[in-house]
Amino acid sequence: MAVRPQGQATLGKTILVMKDFLKYVLATLVGMVLMGVIGSVLYVVMIVAILSGSDSTVKVGDDSVLVIQLDGDIADRAKESPLAFLGQEEGGTQGLDQLLPAIKEAKANDKVRGIYLEAGALSASAATLQELHAALLDFKASGKPIIAYGNEFTQGAYYLCSLADSLVINPEGMLDWHGLAAFGLYFKDALDKLGVQMQVFKVGTYKSAVEPFLLNEMSEADRVQRSSYVNETWAQVRDAVAEARGLSPEKMDALADAYIGLSAATLYKEEGLVDKLAYTDEVPDIIAHTIGLDEDEDYEVITPSELASVVEARPKKLGGDCIAIYYATGNIVDEAPSYDLSGTDYIVGDEMVEDLLGLADDEDIKAVVIRVNSPGGSAYASEQIAHAVGQLKAEKPVVVSMGGYAASGGYYISALASRIVAEPTTLTGSIGIFGMLPVGQELLEDKLGVHISTVKTNALSDAGAGVNAMGSPILFHPLEDQASSLLQAHIERGYDLFTRRCAEGRGIPQDSVKAIGEGRVWTGEHALALGLVDQLGGLDEAIATAKEMAGLEECNMLSYPEQPSVWEQLLDLAEDTGNSYAQARLRGQLGSLYDVYTTLEQLRGTCGIQARMPYVLYFNL
Repeated sequence: MAVRPQGQATLGKTILVMKDFLKYVLATLVGMVLMGVIGSVLYVVMIVAILSGSDSTVKVGDDSVLVIQLDGDIADRAKESPLAFLGQEEGGTQGLDQLLPAIKEAKANDKVRGIYLEAGALSASAATLQELHAALLDFKASGKPIIAYGNEFTQGAYYLCSLADSLVINPEGMLDWHGLAAFGLYFKDALDKLGVQMQVFKVGTYKSAVEPFLLNEMSEADRVQRSSYVNETWAQVRDAVAEARGLSPEKMDALADAYIGLSAATLYKEEGLVDKLAYTDEVPDIIAHTIGLDEDEDYEVITPSELASVVEARPKKLGGDCIAIYYATGNIVDEAPSYDLSGTDYIVGDEMVEDLLGLADDEDIKAVVIRVNSPGGSAYASEQIAHAVGQLKAEKPVVVSMGGYAASGGYYISALASRIVAEPTTLTGSIGIFGMLPVGQELLEDKLGVHISTVKTNALSDAGAGVNAMGSPILFHPLEDQASSLLQAHIERGYDLFTRRCAEGRGIPQDSVKAIGEGRVWTGEHALALGLVDQLGGLDEAIATAKEMAGLEECNMLSYPEQPSVWEQLLDLAEDTGNSYAQARLRGQLGSLYDVYTTLEQLRGTCGIQARMPYVLYFNL
């Protein structure tokens, strides 16, 4: 048997390795070329779709019906799916900025014969629902009908659908009507088990944002304020539904006490809560009959975004007179977190300040409406924004329109406006400041066996020393008396500044502000009586007030900050998809505990000086 020389065998192996290497390289190159070709084709298709979509003009056909899906979240501003041009609607959010103009146009446009409301799993604040309710009530003044249908009605959806001329439910459907409750999650025992102590500094008897980390149940002061706004909000909703359905408030309370959501649908008709029982396939005929069409006539469907685009496409007034609507939504922060799975919106202090100062310098903008929908956040960022609002007001009228929340820092940034408009169910006030620092000495030393040894040059050199965990500091040991006193004094100076800003803006003595402050949350209705707001109403009322203050009859409306373009949305789609997928997975895995996670997630950014209302406000409307 012949034996190959060792060098020849090595050479053979090398050649085989090179062949494999070249094969994989060529396969990779071919794959890259194919991906490039496919990507280019998709790019061209996307461009054509976008251009064709942008060139198309929505036309309102004869016998049109505005169809509003009462499902999912309703925000102040609509957020379109970045893949909407491909017919992919998932990922979008309905907004009042489209719904309200669409309802107003439906009232005025002779081609629109009515509105159809389809109830679903609706999620919106009481103030948002109240704004939609007012718009639908105004629509009814036209004499055109509203038809509503649902398999299941949440209380919020039913609040809106109760205005319908024909209210229909599935014969096996459910109508939820049980009243309101507000509750919180409390973590004291959990933190004790972890060996983490919360060191808290605050001003305000009702400043309950810190309570979940100090107590196992709400304090009596917090119970008083929560009971107040829950009952005031329920009265608004209950009385409106009672009037719409021709029933008494007492009857509506009795039905809520009976927990009728688990009753047969026939009861809803017997009690006058709905007009008819019908299956989905019967609804088109009901709509056609209600809007006055004959059996052989069909109606056309138009969506809020389409009808709003008709309004937007109309020629604008020539000239420079404009009113800016600036949307300030979410937690107030010094800088936006790089990664967050809680799905939270943010008002970034420096960015809003820059935007407001830009509006102050823009001569074409004659007035600014700031739409505030925020539970507060960083006291530092709130002060910076409040200062910028004051500078803006020195140049032109500034009107604040409060949405679902404008509390604590949300009120801070509103207080210096020329005028404040709030819905009766807006949650506002909460004038107070707190600081909170977690201490992990027991966790580190007793549970993990980690010990700290320190050298220092001065008495307080090690004050605030600790480790950074999940974006938040955990102190090695509690602040000593001297450091605690200094921090408490710092908090009290911040509260004094906060109340001084409120006094300046509202034109009332600072002592009066402190008396109605104390961190207490008020409804917009109550805030009006206290002088914290000037009038009740929604965004339309705020815009009308801004026009009057600026001496304008006709003007163009501009929205800020600018919404991301389709290109920007597509560039961010991969990251957003990842975050959305992760959120969906977390919701699925954690179930009801997801709310616990989001509460703790927000805790990461709330250590330090905060002007914030309770962390999580559960409102089952």
